[in-house]
Amino acid sequence: MQHNLSEFIEENKKIIQEELSRQMHNLTIPEQLKDSMVYSVKAGGKRLRPLLMLASFKAYSEDMKRVLSSAVALEFIHTYSLIHDDLPAMDDDDLRRGEPTNHKVFNEATAILAGDALLTYSFEIIANEPALTETQKVVIIKHLAKASGPNGMVGGQILDMEAEKREITLEELETIHKLKTGELLKFAVRTGAYLGGATDKQIEKLDEYSHYLGLIFQVQDDILDVTGDQEKIGKPVGSDELNEKNTYPKLLGLQGAIEKKDQYVNMAKQALEQASAADSYLMDFTDYISNRDH
Repeated sequence: MQHNLSEFIEENKKIIQEELSRQMHNLTIPEQLKDSMVYSVKAGGKRLRPLLMLASFKAYSEDMKRVLSSAVALEFIHTYSLIHDDLPAMDDDDLRRGEPTNHKVFNEATAILAGDALLTYSFEIIANEPALTETQKVVIIKHLAKASGPNGMVGGQILDMEAEKREITLEELETIHKLKTGELLKFAVRTGAYLGGATDKQIEKLDEYSHYLGLIFQVQDDILDVTGDQEKIGKPVGSDELNEKNTYPKLLGLQGAIEKKDQYVNMAKQALEQASAADSYLMDFTDYISNRDH
């Protein structure tokens, strides 16, 4: 079957955007806090994680009503992580996607609280979703908490900070990115398939796919820091080297990083075939993430 990925992305980004706005509109909270939350949610971005969840769901089912709240909750968690990443205590960034970072527009305390609010509101959204059974809610909340917490993104973030300014092995780098980036991508793909009715065996293979997809995402990020267009990537080219960050090009050289990414792409596609999802948008997303320019 022929897929038009750009059409899928365009159509579903609008659906995700409408649901993000609806969930934000539902909040009756202090104005400063809401403005800060809305500012970062509206800053846009690729909406990659919720799009992957919808693509995974569509590999096994059609009616997307019951998957939308989980997709939006995931995007709120991703947004919270970006707000906190930009803080002076972390990456100390003044710009995010070419716009002033949250703490620069509001203040550090408000930015921290906006991040905290987005994180906790995510779980509330899933718990309140009438289209999900109680069992589904528990399963999804459990996996989201793991993916975003100490065994996932937060754990990966501290490993990444600890690894700065010292040499690490390729295995250590893969572990950092598996946790920091890969676990939330895995949650996206797993949850879409779970709600779409995939079998346990198919979900197991999709977990494998997601593992490689997270690594593909990170290798391409590292490659773009060397070869990318500053206007497109939204940060100075070479900033990783300047900040003495551990990257694939630093460990393997640029050509070695490209070859390693190609290996990951092949492994990801093999896992998709074994999950009976070779003829799905997930296959298109693999190349999209591998070849992206920002």
